[in-house]
Amino acid sequence: MFSQLSNKLQDVFKGLRGHGRISEDNVSVALREVRMALLEADVHFDVAKGFVARVKEKALGAEVLRSVTPGQQIVKIFQDELIALLGGDAAPLDLSKPARILMVGLHGAGKTTSSAKLALWLKKQGRKPVLIACDLHRPAAIDQLATLGDQLDIPVYRPVAGEGDVVRSVKASLAWAGSVPHDVEIYDTAGRLEIDEVLVGDLKKLRDLLSPKEILLVCDAATGQQAVSVARHFHEALTISGVVLTKLDGDARGGAALSLREVTGRPIKFAGVGEKPDQFEPFYGERLAGRILGMGDVVGLVEKASEAINEEDALRMAEKLKRASFDFNDFLEQFRMMRKLGPLENLLGMLPGMGNMKNLSVDEKQVSRTEAIVLSMTLKERTSPDIINARRRQRIARGSGVSVTEVNNLLRRFGDMRKLMKNRGKLKQLMARAGGPGALFGKP
Repeated sequence: MFSQLSNKLQDVFKGLRGHGRISEDNVSVALREVRMALLEADVHFDVAKGFVARVKEKALGAEVLRSVTPGQQIVKIFQDELIALLGGDAAPLDLSKPARILMVGLHGAGKTTSSAKLALWLKKQGRKPVLIACDLHRPAAIDQLATLGDQLDIPVYRPVAGEGDVVRSVKASLAWAGSVPHDVEIYDTAGRLEIDEVLVGDLKKLRDLLSPKEILLVCDAATGQQAVSVARHFHEALTISGVVLTKLDGDARGGAALSLREVTGRPIKFAGVGEKPDQFEPFYGERLAGRILGMGDVVGLVEKASEAINEEDALRMAEKLKRASFDFNDFLEQFRMMRKLGPLENLLGMLPGMGNMKNLSVDEKQVSRTEAIVLSMTLKERTSPDIINARRRQRIARGSGVSVTEVNNLLRRFGDMRKLMKNRGKLKQLMARAGGPGALFGKP
């Protein structure tokens, strides 16, 4: 995400760092490029204009002009303003009793999925959420919510078949909720292809009936400028308390994330970063700013790792690495451990400095082929890779559907890695030859 914007900003900052002294002229030129980069990333025009003006005002201050490294100082100013634009730290939910959350948004934005994801996130925090289907116009949405609830072991209220009055249905759900142990109610409301009077009227009725602590607008990050317009209209009609930004992982531009808080005055509280139910997390503006500027998000990476990786397994694996007794069984275990953390390309982007690598990518198909090669080995071959002769390599290639050359390449890389464990002084040389992080999965 944000790859286009991040790459262009890196070029601008590289130019600024090359100046021994910052003048109004080179600041103006640089910020003109910044403004263009923001607009190309689908940031709202007024937001981009105001943002650049604030950066320029501070960048031309006397304090910056006297700075030993003025280029670095401007990057810091830019970072501070970006954090302010995104909202800084995560905005908490108001879960005081009765904890009711109304999920609103247009059709196709991901309300139903986000409702289930939010319920799972709350469940992991020790809460007891229930899901309530309020979309009487689309039976498929009710079925989808019920299916997700069953998968996540979260109670779901389904309206009576043929019910057409949303207020009557929600009143019935309140009676149902009284008999189910819970402490948070999440209401998945109906959407439309566009905002109309009927939609707004129904949502206002639900708001007045429920008096929800939170009204969360679900927006599709990929819609860019449209998401900003939708947010403004929903906020004017309902006074939303926050935003849930979906499909953030698939949007290379990211303009919606950079515009929504400025336009609505409300924080982005959560972000959907994948299709799986657990790929949903609180939105931290400060961390996202770091990723956009190529500074990484180590805290986020550690949090992901702590959720997905067993501490005992990690310690055992570290000991094997230390003794250089790592084999293909361990490799497969590590591989599956990493898969739990999400797409490898996203993980690399969370490491400081990796965001500066413009062509940073991991071929997920190649990663799957690597796994298939290891799975096609016998247990003895995984434990003792040295016994894999030409005939065995041909059999492994047939079993995994790859060429013998690919099998040979993996064995060579694996051998290099084992040598590295025994002689760490060769790390730089190996990384340069292999092509950087993740090269074990890549092409030669």
